[in-house]
Amino acid sequence: MAFLTTIARAKPFARFLRCMSNIPESTVYGGPKAQSPNQRVTLATLRRKHRRREPITVVTAYDYPSAVHLDMAGIDICLVGDSAAMVVHGHDTTLPISLDEILVHCRAVARGAKTPLLVGDLPFGSYESSSNQQAVDTAVRILKEGGMDAIKLEGASPARISAAKAIVESGIAVMGHVGLTPQAISVLGGFRPQGKNVVSAVKVVETALALQDAGCFAVVLECVPGPVAAAATSALRIPTIGIGAGPFCSGQVTPKFCKQYAQVGDVVNKALLEYKKEVTNGSFPGPAHTPYEISPSDVGDFSNELQKLGLGKAASAAAEAAEKNNKSEGGSPTSD
Repeated sequence: MAFLTTIARAKPFARFLRCMSNIPESTVYGGPKAQSPNQRVTLATLRRKHRRREPITVVTAYDYPSAVHLDMAGIDICLVGDSAAMVVHGHDTTLPISLDEILVHCRAVARGAKTPLLVGDLPFGSYESSSNQQAVDTAVRILKEGGMDAIKLEGASPARISAAKAIVESGIAVMGHVGLTPQAISVLGGFRPQGKNVVSAVKVVETALALQDAGCFAVVLECVPGPVAAAATSALRIPTIGIGAGPFCSGQVTPKFCKQYAQVGDVVNKALLEYKKEVTNGSFPGPAHTPYEISPSDVGDFSNELQKLGLGKAASAAAEAAEKNNKSEGGSPTSD
């Protein structure tokens, strides 16, 4: 009996040792520090930052160690993107990654990032069905099985708007995505920036507004000229998150990592903190990180079209952004 009692007492301690045996002290792989619920970023946090015009920081992660780094740096939003297809799995596009593969990445990131708002991408082929049930079912899996707080979907066609609305009405937060939408590479004919002419620029703003009306809490603007991003940001009541869209968005999802061959953890932490600092103080992105341009004449026509749509404030924002870009570039004229 004494032997059995000793074994019984030892089991909890053995389980404790087993759990602790793979936790090196003072390393990122030891797991994230315990977080207070008050520190967790929520939609209310983002709305508050947007209302105060405080820049929002967004970084993509695909695994546990990266997620821990984001957690330590205090990044606002962690996006588990379908870009894992290219960055992690070696594909040429984002199309091949499956829902089950995305879920693996989501779960890994959820274990490491306890503070940021977690957003999971809906992969191509998981929400395009004409009935919105497929989209809702996929979104539910991203939250229940992936541990995410919200989902992101690309595009703003009537079908995508309908899907976004159905997901929101099911009780799931949705982030929209317009401009360059990598899942539409077949239609776009490659990874091509959008909004470089009047028609395309107006479409970016209109689709962003449609996603807002569908209930999205934020919209990603990818690879569009600064004046177009400025117009969309001005026209919307929700945050815009820029990817190569200039400094006029509510937040950025473009970290500046440096390639190193030693002390990688320290380098990543330093890079994330520097990125967060530069987004917050407005020094990133600058002209060097805003390569997509719209000609001065098209900016004028774009502003006129916005005026016709009753978006006078957005028209002014586009004009001011174009002027600011021109000054930042030393007064050199922009090109098509």
